Amino acid sequence: MTEDQEHSVEPQDDWRIVPVWRVEERGRKLTLRQARLWALVLESRYIECRLEPGPRGWQVWVAPENYDAACRELNLYVEENRNWPPFLPPVHPMKENTLPTLSILVLLATFHNLTNLDLKILGHYPVDWLDIGNAHAGLILKGEWWRLVTALTLHADALHLVSNLAIGGVFIVYLCRDLGSGLAWTLLLASGVCGNLANAYVQLPSHTSVGASTAVFGAVGILGALTMMRYRHHLRRRWPLPIAAALSLLVLLGTEGERTDLGAHLFGFMFGCLFGFAAELLVGYVGRPGRLANALLALASTSVVIYAWWMAISQSG
Repeated sequence: MTEDQEHSVEPQDDWRIVPVWRVEERGRKLTLRQARLWALVLESRYIECRLEPGPRGWQVWVAPENYDAACRELNLYVEENRNWPPFLPPVHPMKENTLPTLSILVLLATFHNLTNLDLKILGHYPVDWLDIGNAHAGLILKGEWWRLVTALTLHADALHLVSNLAIGGVFIVYLCRDLGSGLAWTLLLASGVCGNLANAYVQLPSHTSVGASTAVFGAVGILGALTMMRYRHHLRRRWPLPIAAALSLLVLLGTEGERTDLGAHLFGFMFGCLFGFAAELLVGYVGRPGRLANALLALASTSVVIYAWWMAISQSG
């Protein structure tokens, strides 16, 4: 369709107008923008057409032998795009569970203080928490699976702890309010455990690490994946933004520092994205977990952490 064709005054005498009512149920006037769109659709199917202004808006003219084909192609186009773009997903009301989530973070800080005390537990005195609980790559691959969990609850020093709580707390609180505490903490634990396991495979056998940052970057990945899935059909293409923001955060916060374990951060983020996709699909089918389901998930996650530490202490002798 050339510019001269679009604005020609006299179409061929035997050409026919494609009436709006043959294409759309509403017999509205055809705007220039809509007429150009129709012309593009027809040209993509190798049907020649002309655009002309008329008394009731713009008109699309086609040759008589192409009239039925033009109506059919335009009908198919309108039908396929009738409900596009989809409406934005409904905004889920946030769960009021900020206080319980913050309480768990405080409990994590309290546990860090306990690891600095000389305590006698299960007949072991004193307990070297960092030694029996760190993510030692070689020992993990030899079967000490509990280190995948216990390492998430340990921190090298107070600064390490505060930085994880300050940065991760924001994401974790928001995630728990979005999905519910039970599901959110289950996904966080799974992201941290899988991230530590993948990291153990790629590091040297002597590599060790501690800290909740693997789970923190899991939270970043989960949130990015949730938003990406929710806006995947929107024409404004808002869904790449959360992933881009999450990757920027990974670069800014997860790659610098003498003690930074880039592998753990990266794998935590990647597994967070994976679990976030799965969670959004599941929630889309069955809805967010109710109070009982969240309580059971929270209990299961807590039990895994407690059992992992029981294994660590009992096997340390």
